[in-house]
Amino acid sequence: MALEPESLVEQLLAAEGAERQLRSIGYQMKAARFPAHRDLAGFEFTNSTVDEALIRSLHTTAFTDAAHNVVLIGGPGTGKTHLATALGVEAIQRHGKSVRFHSTIELVNALEAEKVQGKAGHHDQPELR
Repeated sequence: MALEPESLVEQLLAAEGAERQLRSIGYQMKAARFPAHRDLAGFEFTNSTVDEALIRSLHTTAFTDAAHNVVLIGGPGTGKTHLATALGVEAIQRHGKSVRFHSTIELVNALEAEKVQGKAGHHDQPELR
């Protein structure tokens, strides 16, 4: 059964839109420079002191609308990288945000370089928009 020209064009446009969205997500995931792909489904809240309700609230990325920052603090092995990555992945895939992952060392080095250049506090790439 042949499609009507209008229907065919609509389907082609929808397919092109979906393709562009997938390419954009792929580009944003690479640009974020996550150390590994992580999501909340893989985080074990039962064996952690992390506030699950707070993390699930942050997972909506609503804090970005109010231009708030999130800083995860804790010792080694507490899940900071996993949770930061999961928040970033969600922000890209579900909310169309741009994300850049920085380790503490990378961030400190970038801030020191800005200080030396006389541009302290002026990042070229925002953390999460």
